[in-house]
Amino acid sequence: MRWFLLVLALSPACFAQQNAVPPDAAPQMDSLSVKTAKPGDVIDIVGIGLSDRKIDEVYLTDHKFDMRVKLLEQNETLIRFRVPPFAKPGRMQILALTKGDDPKLLEQPLYILIEDPATQVTEVKAPAEVTPKPEAHETKDPIKQDKN
Repeated sequence: MRWFLLVLALSPACFAQQNAVPPDAAPQMDSLSVKTAKPGDVIDIVGIGLSDRKIDEVYLTDHKFDMRVKLLEQNETLIRFRVPPFAKPGRMQILALTKGDDPKLLEQPLYILIEDPATQVTEVKAPAEVTPKPEAHETKDPIKQDKN
């Protein structure tokens, strides 16, 4: 009976430890607030281990050019950044540069589509009714009249 009570008392502590993130775990980004954005838009990344103690910088990359983004807010579960004004349209992946003695550039499984800021969705209006132009008034040529 004592053994059963001891196991029962320790089981909640075991379950609580399973959800805890080890302090040396790599940062993990799980989701973005939006899937498409334009330069200047603010985007939130949600995940675990995102604090400034673990992540130094965040980049958008097309695997040819890496753009560092300005971090507006950063804590253990959230990074908020602004898409750079010079961001080119296209599909970009999130990269995170870790801090420490051996910094690493980690590719995250998150992608964002940067839209061209010049492209605007406009409301399509029905074409206006076209009123026929009044027919030109025919004038009779006086020379032709004389011949008839």
